[in-house]
Amino acid sequence: MKEIVLITGAGGMIARELSKRLEKDYTVRFLTRKKQHSNEFEWDVRKGTIDEAVLENVSHVIHLAGANISEKRWTTERKEELISSRVDSAQLILKTLRKKKIKLKSFITASGINYYGTKTTDTIFTEKDAPGNDFLSEVVVLWERAADNFKEQNLAERVVKIRTAVVLSEKDGALKKMIPTIKMGIGSPLGSGKQFMPWVHIKDICSIYEFALKNSDLDGAYNATAPEHITNEDLTKNIAKILRKPLFMPNVPRFVLKLIFGELADALLEGSRASSQKIQDAGFQFEFPRLEMALEDLLKNN
Repeated sequence: MKEIVLITGAGGMIARELSKRLEKDYTVRFLTRKKQHSNEFEWDVRKGTIDEAVLENVSHVIHLAGANISEKRWTTERKEELISSRVDSAQLILKTLRKKKIKLKSFITASGINYYGTKTTDTIFTEKDAPGNDFLSEVVVLWERAADNFKEQNLAERVVKIRTAVVLSEKDGALKKMIPTIKMGIGSPLGSGKQFMPWVHIKDICSIYEFALKNSDLDGAYNATAPEHITNEDLTKNIAKILRKPLFMPNVPRFVLKLIFGELADALLEGSRASSQKIQDAGFQFEFPRLEMALEDLLKNN
């Protein structure tokens, strides 16, 4: 009999791709705001409601729920939503597990590479480093703390925190937004373009979740970022090269991004390098360790 895996954040690109991989070996369930299929169960984090049947006989939870960091300007309300969608959702699952006296084999949560702070520095961060002191690092610290509660309260045998870099996919996210402007000849790096941009191919991030699920000795935090360190300028130029489009527009000035995005602009204008050596030492192998390889795969139909 297959073990049951519950995935939150059912509408996200990682959840969609990951579920396809897991369905062969596991019975997959989803938590969603609006049920459409038999393996979906409804919840409403704001109201604190959940269909408790979703947790019956569940062995693993992969917690991917969370409002998009870069989708909207960071108003006070939006900031609260970014935290609540991650933290309150985890707390709702924990509360329900405790009520039903269910213990998971594993609670695997998305996390962010911004744990180390939004800053451009020569440091290459590892999982041993302390968190930063800006808003995004605060979000990640609270996010991971909510996950750690599952183990601390003996509701999960282990907790794995996947500190995820920018996920490259032609179907969604940053890459999809960049392709049209570069195709039209108006793409350009942001700010100085020298800010580092940790990244990971969509196939590799899904493989990391699958690896974490199937390897019970994994516990704690892992950086999910490709081994190759690139800048925003590197990414822009490589996309243009593969699409065979010229780049002649000047970099988008810092002040313009600040005007448009407010505090969110810092996440676009600054970025650090992070090491993925820990997950590699655990036995994981990246299919796309180099940016050019990743983009050639993702852009082959463009």
